Amino acid sequence: MKRFGLSFASWFEKYTFILIPGSLVIGWFLSDLLLPFVSSIPYLFGYITLVMALGCGVSHLRAVMKQPLPVLWTLLLAHAAAPLLAYGLGAAVFGSQSEYTTGLVLFTIIPLGVSSVLWVGSSGGSVPFILSVVVLDTLLSPLIVPALMEILLGRDSLSLDMKAIMVDLLQMVVLPTVVGVLLYELSKGRAKEWSAPVAQPLSKIAFMLVVMLNAAAIAPHAASMKQEMVRIVPTVILLICICYALGYYGSYVLPSRNRMQQVTQTYASGMRNISLGMVLATAYFSPQASVPVVLSIMFQQPVATIVHALFSKFNSEHITFVKGRD
Repeated sequence: MKRFGLSFASWFEKYTFILIPGSLVIGWFLSDLLLPFVSSIPYLFGYITLVMALGCGVSHLRAVMKQPLPVLWTLLLAHAAAPLLAYGLGAAVFGSQSEYTTGLVLFTIIPLGVSSVLWVGSSGGSVPFILSVVVLDTLLSPLIVPALMEILLGRDSLSLDMKAIMVDLLQMVVLPTVVGVLLYELSKGRAKEWSAPVAQPLSKIAFMLVVMLNAAAIAPHAASMKQEMVRIVPTVILLICICYALGYYGSYVLPSRNRMQQVTQTYASGMRNISLGMVLATAYFSPQASVPVVLSIMFQQPVATIVHALFSKFNSEHITFVKGRD
């Protein structure tokens, strides 16, 4: 059982770029069957967050806070520069008052994606740094998300219940994160290893279910948007690429810049917690605003694969160059 659970989790991570878009398609086509289960999304997401937090302790957060400049710069790129660019892009393509523009902005202000930890590790970045920043950003999300939506788009135009959003984020994100960190501390860092054979595969399944159910929730409205897809899809892909580029070129500003920092910041800026974005989009925004967020899950992982290939190629060329000089 232990070997099967870990093997399944490893297999899922390897084929995430296929499985997650596939889950999205299944959710659309089986919408009628899945709609009754949409109310379970917050609980599934809370479990995913809990499992993620099991790998992070107070010592990790403390170590990251000792280097506040990279942390602050990472969050500014992800939640200040990217939302402004998303708003500008959306306003240019759809208009400043468009619900699609709202969706593009929402994509950029949701917390950093936990899947970035996997890509940072496989590309030679700093896993402790990205894991700690993801946890910190997740804890701050009840403040960051409502505040940025109000600043960039205005509360009156959205008619959102900001208090309800904050409460939902506290329940779905902050509470499970705090519990996960506490379990890490109480187990002296062994909780993740102990629970991995069961917790990891279940979290992957929960992730797929969250994607399916959110897709099912907007499927009834998707038919009326077919003509808009010609503009929406390229815009979403462009925004995702912009977010990755922000992290990569933004790392040049840091005085302590190195390849590890470049890799880490590229994924930190480029990847978002799409499952949380989908939950918020379908719960508080119009179907039109949800579409860019839902579509982004189809392209975020494939673009991450391309970025990984580019980093691998650059690294191999750099090693060859260094050996040639020797």
